[in-house]
Amino acid sequence: MTPGLLFAFYVLLLTALLLYPVSQWIWALSVRRLQRRLDRELAEDEIAGQKRRAWVISAFICPVFSLLFNLSTVGMPQ
Repeated sequence: MTPGLLFAFYVLLLTALLLYPVSQWIWALSVRRLQRRLDRELAEDEIAGQKRRAWVISAFICPVFSLLFNLSTVGMPQ
């Protein structure tokens, strides 16, 4: 396996491992914030919307973090 391919594999692996917990964390924070701001319990469609929003946000955050983390620990593949 070439170093570049191995580096890409590790970036994708870390992204996959982080995607679910990060999206759950973002979802919990956003639901609590919205409930506090509206001062009521959220409806099911509002909760589902927050869950979709959390997945989209984590889909942008996790690959960037994974790439930067692997660059800082392993360095750029030669």
